[in-house]
Amino acid sequence: MSVMWSEDFVEEYNPYKTYPYPPPGIAPEYEVHTGDPRQDMEYERQYQQQQTFIIPEHIKLFLTYFRKCIAEQSVYGIQDAYENGFNKLTDRFFKTNPWPDADVVAPIVGHDHTFLILYKELYFRHIYARVPSGPTLEQRFESYYNYCNLFNYILNADRPAPLELPNQWLWDIIDEFIYQFQSFSIYRCKLNKKPPTEIDHLRAHPKIWNVHSVLNVLHSLVEKSSINRQLEVYTNGGDPDSVAGEFGQLSLYKMLGYFSLIGLLRLHSLLGDYYQALKVLENIDFNKKNMYSRVPACQITTFYYVGFAYMMMRRYQDAIRTFSNILLYIQRTKQMFQTKAQMYDQITKMNDKMYTLLAICLVLHPIRIDESVHSQLREKFADKMLRMQKGDIAEFEANFGFACPKFLSPVPPNYDTTLSITDFHKEPFQLQLKVFLEEVSQQIHIPTIRSYLKLYTTLPISKLATFMDINEDELRTHLMCFKHKMKNVVWTKGTSGLEGEFQSASEVDFYIDRDMIHIADTKVARRYGDFFIRQIHKFEEITKSLKSLNA
Repeated sequence: MSVMWSEDFVEEYNPYKTYPYPPPGIAPEYEVHTGDPRQDMEYERQYQQQQTFIIPEHIKLFLTYFRKCIAEQSVYGIQDAYENGFNKLTDRFFKTNPWPDADVVAPIVGHDHTFLILYKELYFRHIYARVPSGPTLEQRFESYYNYCNLFNYILNADRPAPLELPNQWLWDIIDEFIYQFQSFSIYRCKLNKKPPTEIDHLRAHPKIWNVHSVLNVLHSLVEKSSINRQLEVYTNGGDPDSVAGEFGQLSLYKMLGYFSLIGLLRLHSLLGDYYQALKVLENIDFNKKNMYSRVPACQITTFYYVGFAYMMMRRYQDAIRTFSNILLYIQRTKQMFQTKAQMYDQITKMNDKMYTLLAICLVLHPIRIDESVHSQLREKFADKMLRMQKGDIAEFEANFGFACPKFLSPVPPNYDTTLSITDFHKEPFQLQLKVFLEEVSQQIHIPTIRSYLKLYTTLPISKLATFMDINEDELRTHLMCFKHKMKNVVWTKGTSGLEGEFQSASEVDFYIDRDMIHIADTKVARRYGDFFIRQIHKFEEITKSLKSLNA
C-alpha cells in the first residue's frame, strides 16, 4: 500500500495549497452588464459554456491524484481526498452547481472505468444534496444505472474486487443508495405536476429503483461478505476471519456487508415492517461496542431506526433505553462533528428527532433515565411533554410527524387512476400515523390515572370516576388498560433485539376488591445512606492498600 503523499505528486497537487479564485478558465473576466439584454445574454452564455466544458488545471490535478490513490489502494490518500479535498473544492467552486460530467472527466483520468463509477457516485450525490433544482428524471435513472455498475463490479467477480475504500465512504455509498431510492419513491408518487411524457417514461421503466432490486443488492452484499456468520462468531469470542471466506476477510466486503444490514434495518422501517427491521440485526449486540461500529453516522442511524421500531412495536422501555444511549453518545462526541458542517447539521437534526421520540415514549411509559439526557429533555421539550400528558392528540400528531422517517410505498402508483390524487405520496405516512394515534388514544387516560393512584393507598372506584368525570364502567376499562399497557416485552439478554421478557415498569400497582382500588408502590426508594457508607468503606480500603504499598 502506497504512502499518503509521494514527493513528485505533492508538487503537482497539494490539498493544503491555496489556489486562486475564480479558477483560471472557469470564471473568465468579462465586462459588466451593458444594459443590452442580447449582449448580456451572450456574456452569460459564454460564461456557462466555459464553466461547463473547461476544467481548471488544479481540479484536473486533484482528479488525477484521486484516481492514483484509488488505483494504488492507498486508503489514507483516498480518505484525505474524499473527506477533505473533494469537499473543499466543492465548497469553493461547485457549491450549488454540479461537478463536471463524467464524460468530461474521463480523458483526464485515462478513462479509468472503476474511478469513473466512483466519481459518478460522488457526482450524483452532490446533485441530490447541493443543486437547488435537484436531480432531473434522467439523472435519477443514470444514478441508478451507476449504482448497478458499482455493485455488479463488487459482487459479480469470481475473485474479490481490487478496491479499497475508507469505512466512511462505504457507509455513505449504502446510505446514499437507500436515500436515492427513498427520494425516487416519493418523487414518482407526486403525479399532479408531472407532464404526460414524464409519466409515460416512469410507466415504461418500472424496474428502475424497484424495491426488489434494492433489497437484492443489500442481501447480496450481506451474503457475499458472510457478515452474519462473522458477527455470530465474534459475539461468541471467536475469530471472525475463520468463517469469513475469501471475500469476507477483506475490509471492502466485510464493511459493506455490515452497512447493508443497517441499510435493511432502515429500509424495512421505511416500509413499516418493524419486526423484520429488527430481525435482520439479530446478530448485532447493541449493548456493547464492537469492531464494526467505527462510523458515527452509522451508529446514530442504527439507534434511531432501532428505537423507532421498538416504539412502534409498543416496546417503550427498550425504545427509551436505545434513544437514551445514543443521545448520551452524541452529547459526549458532539465536538468531533463540529468541524464538518454537513455532518454536524445532519446529526443535530437527528438528535432533535430522537429527543422528540424519547419525549413521546416517556409520556406513554414514564421510567427513570440518565440525568444528563433528562436535563436536556426538560430544557427543550418540557412544554410539549406537558401538553401530551394532558392528552393533546394534536401535539402527539405534530411530534410524530416531525420525528418519524419518511415512509414509502413499496409499489409504484397506478399512473392511470391516481392523476387526480395530489397526496398519494403521503398515504404511507398517514397509515403509520393512524396506527400510532390509535395506540395513543387507548392510553390517553393512563397519565391521569397514574397521578391519582400515586396519591392514595386505597381509593373507591366511584371517587376516582368522579375525579376523572367518567362513569364507573368506563373507568374499569381504563384501569385494565393501565394494567395491560404498563407491561412490555423488555430485552434482557442475547444479541437479538426481538428477544425479551414481559416486565412492568409502572411505579404503582393495584388490584380491585369489589368497589375499592388497593394501591401499592412497586418501586422501592433508593437508600442513599447505604450507598454512601459502602463507598466510604471502599475508599478506606483503597487508602489502606496504598499506605501498605508505600511502607
